Amino acid sequence: MSQSDHITVSGAPEGFDAKLILDEVAARGPVVHVARDDKRLAAMQAALRFFAPDMPVFVFPGWDCLPYDRVSPNADISAQRMATLAALVHETPKQFVLLTTLNAATQRVPARDLLREAAFKASVGGRVDESALRHFLVRMGFVQSPTVMEPGDYAVRGGIIDIYPPGDMGPVRLDLFGDVLDGARRFDPATQRTTEKLDVVELAPVSEVILDEAAVTRFRQNYRLEFGAAGTDDPLYEAISAGRKHQGAEHWLAFFHDRLETLFDYLPQATISLDEQATPSRLARWESIADQYETRRLAMTHRSKMDSVYKPAPPEGLYLDEAAWDAAVRASRVLQLGALPQATGLGVTDAGGRIGRNFSPERQQETVSLFGALATHIKAKLDDGPVVVASYSDGARERLTGLIEDEGLAEVIPITDATRIGKRGLHLVVWALEHGFEAPGLTVISEQDVLGDRLIRSPKRKRRAENFLTETQSLTPGDLVVHVDHGVGRYQGMEVVTAAGAAHECLLLEYAERSKLFLPVENIELLSKYGHEEGLLDRLGGGAWQSKKAKLKERIREMADKLIRIAAERALRKAPVLEPPPGMWDAFSARFPYDETDDQLSAIGAVVDDLTSGAPMDRLVCGDVGFGKTEVAMRAAFVAAMSGVQVAVIAPTTLLARQHYKSFAERFRGFPIHVRQLSRFVSTKDASAARDEMARGTADIVIGTHALLAKNTKFQNLGLLVIDEEQKFGVTHKERLKQMRSDVHVLTLTATPIPRTLQLSLTGVR
Repeated sequence: MSQSDHITVSGAPEGFDAKLILDEVAARGPVVHVARDDKRLAAMQAALRFFAPDMPVFVFPGWDCLPYDRVSPNADISAQRMATLAALVHETPKQFVLLTTLNAATQRVPARDLLREAAFKASVGGRVDESALRHFLVRMGFVQSPTVMEPGDYAVRGGIIDIYPPGDMGPVRLDLFGDVLDGARRFDPATQRTTEKLDVVELAPVSEVILDEAAVTRFRQNYRLEFGAAGTDDPLYEAISAGRKHQGAEHWLAFFHDRLETLFDYLPQATISLDEQATPSRLARWESIADQYETRRLAMTHRSKMDSVYKPAPPEGLYLDEAAWDAAVRASRVLQLGALPQATGLGVTDAGGRIGRNFSPERQQETVSLFGALATHIKAKLDDGPVVVASYSDGARERLTGLIEDEGLAEVIPITDATRIGKRGLHLVVWALEHGFEAPGLTVISEQDVLGDRLIRSPKRKRRAENFLTETQSLTPGDLVVHVDHGVGRYQGMEVVTAAGAAHECLLLEYAERSKLFLPVENIELLSKYGHEEGLLDRLGGGAWQSKKAKLKERIREMADKLIRIAAERALRKAPVLEPPPGMWDAFSARFPYDETDDQLSAIGAVVDDLTSGAPMDRLVCGDVGFGKTEVAMRAAFVAAMSGVQVAVIAPTTLLARQHYKSFAERFRGFPIHVRQLSRFVSTKDASAARDEMARGTADIVIGTHALLAKNTKFQNLGLLVIDEEQKFGVTHKERLKQMRSDVHVLTLTATPIPRTLQLSLTGVR
């Protein structure tokens, strides 16, 4: 590679580097960007989505296991890798970006010929050789399972074949009538409902290890050439020889193929852009791989007869050393990106980007307005061009919008991507950017620059909070289930039933006297799991189940009547209406250094609704240690204290009380709220002063142990009582709590609730 083909680009901080890559795509065509790790890849993906939401972006992830590991990479990752390689082999757009990591780019992959030849295609109405299809699925790395739940699974039930191909489109169902493909559809693996009807089905390999006859023979020959004759104590060799996939077989990938290629061979004309510090990271990775190989090799030569065999393949066969890397990128144009400016020299260009301002000094000073400093900075930068404030979530963007508008910047324009940015103006966008940057004609400020380090959790897929079943995978033959109309039965498995000339997948349920009920899978929501492993089965068509339901409904009516009376009595009681001050509430919430979980937001919203209702709150917040209960209490305490009433936080131990005091004091720093502590860790003088301030009303929040429950402890205007771990207080303490909570708001926090308390909460009394 000539020196002119390798260009070092300085002044390309994270976020702005995506703009440079897009400029390269517009000028020269596809770009392969090699990120240092998965985190940097995700950041680049988000930045590309911001600057060019319509730009096609392919992702080629690295394995999630270590070199020379005993486990295989995750099936989802393997499927995504093969889906990306298949897309690169077939038609691709003229302009696109391929994102990958250093680990993935320095590892060899199957040759392009394999992706062209190893494919299956069938059309509705055409003929399908079922045995040939099964053989293809096994060779391409698919694994047979009862139900398909992840890429790489396939299931055969009569004339119905479910296949979960690589990619994120979901599984497909082939309905065969003899050897004719009668229908094909894509479906949701959880609900079994159809999401799309298909005319053509195309399948690509799901694994880089292909187990056809030629590959098995090739593996056996290469394995024996490298390690000599294999004995019966070698499970890998035995499994592959039998045509079975073995856990971790991918680490011997070079033994299965005639030749391996690099990712860059798939796109020989593409520009390669390297992340900042890519070269040192690549050299360190090769040293680590060589060290792990040597460790495995030494362990193999010194192993005892009791050790399981592990014969490591030479690293050069699968990974790229320095010479192999240079050969792989020699014919390509390479851009080495760097965030910091470098000395001007041959082949070095300055992109003009700089890391933006950090407001850490303002955060540390109580006398300086943080958001006032932010507004001043924004006003100055608006003269140079548009300013974008990047937030981590919709909720954070809404809070920042209010706080910025309070500082006199009224024209705040929410946007979704850079295409909506005007020549001037202040814009807010949801973009998980770690640090902001400044570039000619554009200033980007990240939420982290303003509020400090944030910990962002990946959003989890929400599950339906109900007892009804949504997938057959949660059942095993022999489980007891309850049908809403027929009662308790025993699940015996899945069967295909032909009715009205069409095949239906059904759950087979057995009832008393060996009666059978076939329930179509699309009606699985009528079932729920039985609460015990054993029980009497109901009779189909009998009246016993209906009688049980009638009696239970009557008991529920009686319980509901009691609950209604209790709720009516509570509704007649009054408590102070406590409302959060809009501007300061947003500023306080923004100080939370984490991304609120859905459950946290739900709990905070429910607590604030209770405080503003005018009726006394009696709410239980249940969650494990470290799940954010204290933040819910802090939000409630802030609302109460800013509304002019006092807050008492009672902890069962002096250590926990001290911990809470430090957390509250740090979090409320800079707000007009006085926080005091009352426990045996406090001196007699300070305890007396705290009690005096409580009685006079000058102590807004008091945190302590059961000392707060003493008879000589008085509050002038107690409005909120926060109880941490109620189950650790004794009977006397609880009687005192009952006296205190007659007309004040009560918030109880616990990781292990008392059964009675939990029951009251679940039934709606609390």
